[in-house]
Amino acid sequence: MNLEIERKFLIDKFPDNLPLVDEAVVYQGYISVNPVVRIRSVMSNSGTRYELCFKGKGTIARQEIQIELDEKTFNELENLLNSPMVRKDFKVYELPGGHRLECSLVDEGEPTEFMFAEIEFDTLEQALEYQPPEFLNREVTEDRYYGMASYWIRKSNNKV
Repeated sequence: MNLEIERKFLIDKFPDNLPLVDEAVVYQGYISVNPVVRIRSVMSNSGTRYELCFKGKGTIARQEIQIELDEKTFNELENLLNSPMVRKDFKVYELPGGHRLECSLVDEGEPTEFMFAEIEFDTLEQALEYQPPEFLNREVTEDRYYGMASYWIRKSNNKV
């Protein structure tokens, strides 16, 4: 079982004082939000990859299963979506102590635009003990409103 353990924070901008490790443009849509069944395309300098992802219940820790897709299958699944895909400008930074900060700018230029950052951990104990940098002072890990599946529902219903 693959367990995703992460904490989530709202941010106002991409960090300018941390080393950039990776960046990509991500498009994702939800076939289901309960349980979460998501498709995603990730376009980076190394090419484009396609994923199907299942997520279990939970906030700080939950089961996650990711399956690589080919482009044809991804496109067929995209046709099942009832709303346009969400765009995320995604950047990963190195934090002091070895953790990585994954930052996303969601739907830039849209009235619904927002930014968040996530830090993934190997264990729940690490996640609970971690003291984030001062600029990550708006933690929303336990607030389901800021989950991407919730955002998808609000956007699909034009209630963002």
